[in-house]
Amino acid sequence: MLLTLLAVFRQPLANLFWPDTRIQQLLDNGQAALGAGRLTAPDGTGARQYFEAAQALDSDRSEARDGLARVARTALEQARRATARGDLAAAHTALALANELQVPRAEATVVAEQLREREAADAGIESLLRQARQAQAAGRLDGEPNAALPLFQRVLALQPGRIEALEAREDMLSDLLQQAGTVMARGELEAAGRLITQVRGYDGGHVDLPAAQASLARAIDERLRRADVDLRRGRLAKAAEGYRAVQSAAGEDARARQGIERLGTAYAETARRQAGDYRFSEAESALAQARELSPQSPAVREAAQYLERARASRASLPPSVPPRERQRRMENLLAGMAQAEARGDWMTPPGESAYDKLRAAQALAPDDPRVRRAATRVLSAAQQCFEQEWRGNRVRRAQSCLSAWQAIRPGDPALVEARRRMAQKWIAVGDERLGAGDVVFAAQALDEARGIDARAPGLSDFAERVRLARQAQR
Repeated sequence: MLLTLLAVFRQPLANLFWPDTRIQQLLDNGQAALGAGRLTAPDGTGARQYFEAAQALDSDRSEARDGLARVARTALEQARRATARGDLAAAHTALALANELQVPRAEATVVAEQLREREAADAGIESLLRQARQAQAAGRLDGEPNAALPLFQRVLALQPGRIEALEAREDMLSDLLQQAGTVMARGELEAAGRLITQVRGYDGGHVDLPAAQASLARAIDERLRRADVDLRRGRLAKAAEGYRAVQSAAGEDARARQGIERLGTAYAETARRQAGDYRFSEAESALAQARELSPQSPAVREAAQYLERARASRASLPPSVPPRERQRRMENLLAGMAQAEARGDWMTPPGESAYDKLRAAQALAPDDPRVRRAATRVLSAAQQCFEQEWRGNRVRRAQSCLSAWQAIRPGDPALVEARRRMAQKWIAVGDERLGAGDVVFAAQALDEARGIDARAPGLSDFAERVRLARQAQR
């Protein structure tokens, strides 16, 4: 019985009580694999794997380190011989192994240079140079594998110090940067950015590249400034052209994105004014622009709802109303407006809000003194409502009152400050809810604030906090 147990557990017991036996076996296997030229093997039977296993069992023993050093030197020698016989794939593999095992860098550099020279000779450097010069003379600088720049780049990958290739590339890249300056001066920022990116891809250290990049940055800043001026002065189409030019040249530029959002709000406000004057075709066009620029903006949603209300109000008016009937309807509308005002229904529900009643009354008798007084009263009440609800942190009610104010007198200069305060209130309330873990409400508050005033102080910081909170939830 004892003899049977010893026979069954002989190897594990040896490994337990005599670990040196296992290490020595690994070292012997490694030496045998090295002698057979099997330096590495995926199944673990290569010299490298055996020596590394021995080193893992006892890192203090020098035999495993010495064995790995011998593997590295042998790999380097294999790379040298493979290069000499033209087996370039094998040479690359052996050289990579030598580098992984930290063969002396100077020795590896010599072999790597030999390999590069052999590759260059096999690739036909002179033929590549001749093709590159012909492409350059024909003006085919880039855009296809047989163009001048890609061909010179292939030469330099094989022979980095090839002077004629370096000089030719330098000249062509300088020409491209000059072209970038020319199209930049014409205001073609996208084309200039594309040329500068092209140069950077071939030589990120080109001597003229920093100056070209700085010029593009200045041109982008100037285009943004002009777009902002166009937006403030109501030249919405020119502002859109400017912001889009910056986006095409600079990609995801935060300033251009914010400008686009403000532009979407401006188009939405234009749609509201036109709908209020029953210019529905123009309002639809402005609303389509707003949706394209800022589809998620609350201002766009409000403009769309307002357009629907204006259409319903206009449809309710008969083509011709006798004076007495007109008077009666106007008085009923003013009475309904007062009731909606008392309820606080400034903009909703559609058709029954104070504003809708007022607009219908104005359509019937725009010059009637009672209608004018009602408009003044509603405006004053909407302003007071906004202030009261804003101070009470009732943000949705405050925004409804602000919308009424804006609809009645869209050009009121005081609206700029009121919109900024409303946006900041959404930020403050959203930040408070974000601190309580309500990320969904915080994101909604962010959208509301952006739709009201995309440049409100604190908006960028709040947007970043919401972004991080969303990431943490994933």
